[in-house]
Amino acid sequence: MRPLPFVWPYALIFWAVFIWAYWREFGIVGRASREQTASDSKSLQVILLGQSLAFFAAYPLAWVPALQFPLAYRFASFFIGIAMLIAGSLLRRHCFRMLGTSFTGDVRASADQQVVDRGAYRILRHPAYTAGIILNTGVGVGLGSWMAALLLAVASTAVYIYRIAVEERTLLAVIGEPYREFMKTRKRLIPFLY
Repeated sequence: MRPLPFVWPYALIFWAVFIWAYWREFGIVGRASREQTASDSKSLQVILLGQSLAFFAAYPLAWVPALQFPLAYRFASFFIGIAMLIAGSLLRRHCFRMLGTSFTGDVRASADQQVVDRGAYRILRHPAYTAGIILNTGVGVGLGSWMAALLLAVASTAVYIYRIAVEERTLLAVIGEPYREFMKTRKRLIPFLY
């Protein structure tokens, strides 16, 4: 069965939301690629490669009937996927605002950098990465494929776990004790769990 993002008029909804959700991401990646520092430990490339491979695999998987959500859930999964795209993008934009100039797209830190503990950062250490996982998984859900959603969720989580390790190592080395205290009071990606 043809995935709804490739059926009129659902295609218009899906691709309009997709472009809106990812538009800002393209600028961030472009700037980070040009200004990348050694402290990034190639985490930007890991994210780009891992997520690109997952996306290239997810779209063909969405066409395989055995890997799609049951027909009864076709429309629900489409609209849940759209909601996830919107929610993930809004949360990421919130995180960008909270971090201000500290958000760069690659891993870098300065000794005078303040630890942000407001907004979503009151709850999690890395809510922008949680948002990225929601955003990417929403594409798979919107495509109507449980396998595409699973692949995008696993790939996104894996690349962000690598980024988190690089980022936390850098922040601990540069900022030190204030960031260590911040780490003690919050989970990384999922409130109260991880």
